Amino acid sequence: MTAPDAAAPLDPPVFDEPWQAGAFALVVQLHAAGAFTWTDWAAALSARIKAAEARGEPVDGALYYEHWLAALEDLVAERDLAAPEALARRKDEWAEAFRHTPHGKPVVLGASA
Repeated sequence: MTAPDAAAPLDPPVFDEPWQAGAFALVVQLHAAGAFTWTDWAAALSARIKAAEARGEPVDGALYYEHWLAALEDLVAERDLAAPEALARRKDEWAEAFRHTPHGKPVVLGASA
């Protein structure tokens, strides 16, 4: 077995932002728990992307995980997996934590500034 070539280019990251990996993992976990089928998931994501395209938004992949997250929120609401108030409250908590996190540090829900 040979050592990897130090000059070889590294593969680009799969996710541009950590929240994208979290959203991806959440969908995988909810599917594994039986919250929805892959067919249901694909339909929800497709509907979000088609709606964006109908609004004239670019569908070039730049907003893919925004559509992913919106589709997840749609399924959570549709399946009553979380009360709308609880979902809105949690989104506000994350936004607040993000605003109070120094640049370059991980965002931690419930952490004080």
